[in-house]
Amino acid sequence: MVKRMNDFLAGLPMTIVAGAFLLLDLIPHLTGEFGERMEVWDFLPFDPAWVTIIISGLPLLYLAVWRMIYNRGISKISSALLICIAMFSAIAIGDLFAAGEVAFIMAIGALLEEATTNRAKKGLKELINLAPVTGRRLSDGREEIIPAGEIRKGDILRVLPGEKIPVDGQIISGETTVDQSVMTGESLPVDKNEGDAVFSGTLNCFGAVDMKATKVGEDSSLQKLIHMVQEAENKQAPMQRIADKCASYLVPVALLIAIGAYIGTGNIVTAVTVLVVFCPCALVLATPTAVMAAIGQAAKHGVIIKSGEALEKMGKVDTIAFDKTGTLTYGRLEVSDILTFDTDVSREELLFLAASAESKSEHPLGKAIVEYARGKGIMLSEAKSFKMTAGRGICAEIEGRRLYLGSEKFLAEYGVFADGAVQSALERFRMQGKASVLISDEERCIGVLALSDVLRPDVKDMAERLADMRTWTLLLTGDSKKAADYFAEHAGISEVRAELLPEEKVKNIEKLQEEGHKVCMIGDGVNDAPALKTADVSVAMGSMGSDIAVDAAEVALMSDNISQIPYLKWLSNTTVNTIKVSITLSMCINFAAILLSLMEVLNPTTGALVHNAGSCLVVLIAALLYDRKYR
Repeated sequence: MVKRMNDFLAGLPMTIVAGAFLLLDLIPHLTGEFGERMEVWDFLPFDPAWVTIIISGLPLLYLAVWRMIYNRGISKISSALLICIAMFSAIAIGDLFAAGEVAFIMAIGALLEEATTNRAKKGLKELINLAPVTGRRLSDGREEIIPAGEIRKGDILRVLPGEKIPVDGQIISGETTVDQSVMTGESLPVDKNEGDAVFSGTLNCFGAVDMKATKVGEDSSLQKLIHMVQEAENKQAPMQRIADKCASYLVPVALLIAIGAYIGTGNIVTAVTVLVVFCPCALVLATPTAVMAAIGQAAKHGVIIKSGEALEKMGKVDTIAFDKTGTLTYGRLEVSDILTFDTDVSREELLFLAASAESKSEHPLGKAIVEYARGKGIMLSEAKSFKMTAGRGICAEIEGRRLYLGSEKFLAEYGVFADGAVQSALERFRMQGKASVLISDEERCIGVLALSDVLRPDVKDMAERLADMRTWTLLLTGDSKKAADYFAEHAGISEVRAELLPEEKVKNIEKLQEEGHKVCMIGDGVNDAPALKTADVSVAMGSMGSDIAVDAAEVALMSDNISQIPYLKWLSNTTVNTIKVSITLSMCINFAAILLSLMEVLNPTTGALVHNAGSCLVVLIAALLYDRKYR
């Protein structure tokens, strides 16, 4: 009951009422009739400022008392307590306008903070509104519309053009174009075909498709995204906790200075003015408003920051360690080289023969070759007499021609040996960290296909931007040294540490921290989770990355856009600088106001105006951070 009344009084409508009555009380001050206030408003049975004191002061008193009861240690002494002391002191000397003004300006500051926070939460509200309400389930040949919460894993769903995809799933028939900007930040719709994954809350633009539900309820991508943003609002940055702590210590300091002012001047009004201008409103407001504005801006760019602490620490990072597979690369194999050793066999024919032979293979290399050939529009022939030797190779008959595909050792078992040209090609591909598949007939090796993970195209630019920010880049990977060196060279990464087990990645990060470095770890796999937890700041590739990696990290890149790392670094630096400027500005205003109070230039009324105007200015500075542009 008390809390509901408090929330009612602190709301915008009642704050407007409080402001109206404070304005009524201000008019005699402006007309020079300070001593005749009751005569000017003799139609009122009370001073108008009392309405402002009650409406804006009671929520403040409630907060001060609540913190004194429930907070621990020095945090019992809060900024709300100091403001209440200043308010009651002003009442005691009869300056009701000053008492009402202190309470009212604080109420305005709270509303500005809430407005800034709500604006930063705009992306979260939009995400919640995007959560689909219903879905079309296919059952026994019938189509039924059911609540999204009743969809179960494995259900077959139909999504028509213009409808939201209700849960995460995989397309089993049909093709379409999906607007998935809410999940990945991509500005252009993405074409989807059979076998492609689709995400909850994304919009089906054109074709009707049938899909199989793979992740439902709280496991869906959209619900996880919402949950991560909500978590971010519940964590404070160290600077925010320091500001709150400073506010607690300022209360006794303010009381001592006020007592000293009274003893030195003999004027109780001067002491009350000191209390009024000493209120640390701006100090307390500076950090939370800036952090929430920054988290809101990051969400617009598909970067989910789980805590203000992570945002602040990112600004101090001087070393960024990357995993390779799935982070710097797409984490999928693709044919990178087609080399023929037979002048009668073209590169296209070699690919046709290899893909046809591998069409019945379950090996990842074989599947990658088949997928690549089909992507090139090559029609495959049926593989006859197919035989697979686990971990070594396959043999098959293609259009009457017996073929062997596999390693050098596998071909040797069938009497086919690699000559100098083949050996040279294999060595070159090994130096580049590529996997090789030899293709031979019954007489000789006719060619080789090299497969490689695909480097993200924006990695090199990202590394250059980080270098410009004086940030050192490091590759921590379990891959071979040759493969890691090859990718690091093309990615522009400063240093490579390869062939690492998960615990060795942790040890490398701990060693860097012991040397005084602030380390950010970026990864996507289950094996990256320990390193992510160890690093000062951790970033997970949220869209493609494993759930464990995303849960372990403090920041998630929902679009898997590695080029957003420099943006994250910039945003952190900008946020910290904004907080520092705001706190410095608030302290300067307070210091100047205290001097003017001791010189008796300010009275409680004018002192409250000067000080709390600074508080509002600090909140507005933080609000501008939400729309700050990254160049």
